Amino acid sequence: MDGVLEPAGDRWRLRFTRTLHHAPDKVWRALTDPEHLSAWFPHRIDGEWTVGAPLRFVSDFGDFDGQVLAFQPPSLLEFRWGPDEIRFEIAPDTNGCTLTLIDTFDEYGKASRDAAGWHECLDALDHHLAGLRRSSSTGERWRGLNAMYADRFGPEAATVGPPEGWEETVGHAGD
Repeated sequence: MDGVLEPAGDRWRLRFTRTLHHAPDKVWRALTDPEHLSAWFPHRIDGEWTVGAPLRFVSDFGDFDGQVLAFQPPSLLEFRWGPDEIRFEIAPDTNGCTLTLIDTFDEYGKASRDAAGWHECLDALDHHLAGLRRSSSTGERWRGLNAMYADRFGPEAATVGPPEGWEETVGHAGD
């Protein structure tokens, strides 16, 4: 399912809800185990999954800090990701589980960029859970999703683009 943008007081919230045909424990491992995270999450996460613990997010685009805000296996994970708050909720259902991702942030201008990124990450998570490899057309797919969300949310939601050097890292410079 596509992301939905909602006001959250003086902030903004992106919400994605996906039905996953996998057991909640398997999805939980994909959210918290470094080996599984590397298949779909945009950063390596250094730190302990303990409420209040500091986290360090490491990627080719730069490193930044965060903190574990909630940790209730196998249903709730929330952390500060730089200035954003990321929340994952897992609810069992008859076909596996429902995963809800909520990204709460300050700057409206990055809504389209972040929605496209999370959309692609969640697609990669679903592929990983099914034992499939991540698509190699990451940059091209993100650009299409970013344009879709910019149309949906409005041009003011698309004033912040990807990090400098992103095109070279995903291998699509000059597309």
